[in-house]
Amino acid sequence: MFFFLIFAVLCTSSVAAPAMVPNSYSVAVGGGSGTSFSTEGMGRITAIRVWEIPNTYITGIQLRYEYIWSARVGRVLNKAHELILFDNEVIVQVSGKFHPSNYIYQVIFVTSRGRSLVVGQPTQTSFNMYANHTDSELRLLSGRFNGNGITSLAAHWGAIYMNQGNSSSTE
Repeated sequence: MFFFLIFAVLCTSSVAAPAMVPNSYSVAVGGGSGTSFSTEGMGRITAIRVWEIPNTYITGIQLRYEYIWSARVGRVLNKAHELILFDNEVIVQVSGKFHPSNYIYQVIFVTSRGRSLVVGQPTQTSFNMYANHTDSELRLLSGRFNGNGITSLAAHWGAIYMNQGNSSSTE
C-alpha cells in the first residue's frame, strides 16, 4: 500500500503544469496613423536609441538585443540619444507624453538601476507603462509611425531566462 502511495506522488509530480511565464502588455497610446511596427530580437535589450525633432516630437526608435541592433523604426533626424545598459540592467518602465491625434512627444525609459533616458518635449498627455509582474522586463515595442515620426507606442513585457534560448550560458 505504501508503495502505491509513493508511486502516485511521483506520477503526479511529473505531470504538474510548468510554471507560467509572466508576460504583460501595456496598451498603445497615441493617434495610431501610419505603418505598424514591432521591434524584434533575440535575448535581452542592451541599448536604446531615440531620435527627435528638438522641442517637438519623437521621430525614430531603435533597440539593441544583446549585440545586434534591431531595425530602426521611424526616421533618423539629427543625432540619436542613446542609453547603453549595464550587465543585468533592464528596462522596467516606459513613460512620456503623447498627443491623441498625432505624435509621441516624449519618451522616458527607466532602468532597474534607476537610470533613465529622457528624450522629447514634456508637453501634451502623459502615459506610464510598466510590467504587471516584478520579474518582467521590456521585451519589445510596437506601435505606428508615418513619414514624420512615431504616432503610437505600446510596450510588451516578459521574463528572460538566461539559461534558455539566446544566452551566454555554456550549458
